[in-house]
Amino acid sequence: MSLLELGPDELLSTTRAVRKRLDFTRPVSDDLVRECVAMALQAPSGGNEIAMRFVVVRDRATVAAVADVYQQCFQVYADSPGFAGKIKRNTDELHAQQQRVASSASYLAEHMAECPVLVLGCTTSRRLEGVAAAQAASALGNIMPAMWSFMLAARARGLGTAWTTLHLMKEQAVADILNIPYDTTQQACLTPLAFTKGTEFQPAIRPDPDTVIDWR
Repeated sequence: MSLLELGPDELLSTTRAVRKRLDFTRPVSDDLVRECVAMALQAPSGGNEIAMRFVVVRDRATVAAVADVYQQCFQVYADSPGFAGKIKRNTDELHAQQQRVASSASYLAEHMAECPVLVLGCTTSRRLEGVAAAQAASALGNIMPAMWSFMLAARARGLGTAWTTLHLMKEQAVADILNIPYDTTQQACLTPLAFTKGTEFQPAIRPDPDTVIDWR
């Protein structure tokens, strides 16, 4: 399919976490998934090692099974002090944005089983339990940029994504559902993949760059 007319800065600033505007009624073709993965494979790979893996879930019963695990994990998160809806912001505008994030996160947990496709980004570099920070950064430095490139490619094609990691509370359970070899393949994130309802998205409210830059 043709790409949306998005310049580089617009693509980068409007690739949002899409939840409520996912269109669950439109199928996503295998070729579209392949195109996004092809772009993801152009991301930095660390030592030119292609250790990233993309598990694409389309079977309805399997999507539902993964969604059920995700819902269980989301409930633990929603009951915790770190839940997005419990975080207070210091202006009305920022607080309203925070509540929208919480509402949309809840929506995704409730409706994930309806998503036409789920994509899990994984790495076969090594499992990371108890490893040094440098080793963890090196291993995840393969799949993390690849997944972001996947999401940018999806946005350019009118598809929505949302970076989630909550299911990792029960990573083994998801590995068992999807026949992912748990000992050798580590899951890093999960995203829904669906066409969006409309293709216009706005940049989020973010702080001034100088508030997060430490000049040396």
